[in-house]
Amino acid sequence: MPSLKRLSLATVIALAATTAVPFLQAQPATADAMFTQAKTAAKTEHKHIVLVFSASWCGPCKLYERFLQDSQMKTITEKAFVVERIDVGERPNDPNHADTPGGVALRTALGAKGEPGFPFLVMTDENGTPIINSYRNGDADNNIGYPAIPVEFDWYIEMLKRAAPSLTSADLQATRTWLQQHSPHQAH
Repeated sequence: MPSLKRLSLATVIALAATTAVPFLQAQPATADAMFTQAKTAAKTEHKHIVLVFSASWCGPCKLYERFLQDSQMKTITEKAFVVERIDVGERPNDPNHADTPGGVALRTALGAKGEPGFPFLVMTDENGTPIINSYRNGDADNNIGYPAIPVEFDWYIEMLKRAAPSLTSADLQATRTWLQQHSPHQAH
């Protein structure tokens, strides 16, 4: 009889574990929740926020991600900003990537018009109030995305000046130089 009790208990535990798994898996974070976390961190760290609206398939998004991950650029960016990435524009038939729930609505609420292109960058203050975005000179037909040519370098530096006045002229020059050196349009 003790073996049957152990077997029954083991069966119950196994069944409970397998049926509980779907409930234990974390639901994807919503864009609003991610933005709220970024605002909390920004207030604590006395920084502003860069929201990067991007997609996994997007070449310019990957270039901007490389920029953000470069040790020199990461140091400069994180001196002034909390960076939050929000997935939008993922392909519906892609089993490995999905839009961040509420991402498109948040992007629109922060100033995007229609489908602005990728990546779309929004720099906000610590409370989430937009300061500037990647529409060059506010032109909704002119999202710079990943800054790859001189006029886009100029706009990105202007974005940094407006949203991160604590960055030094040396930080801004280092950023411009990095972008110039890593431009996909640079002659090799």
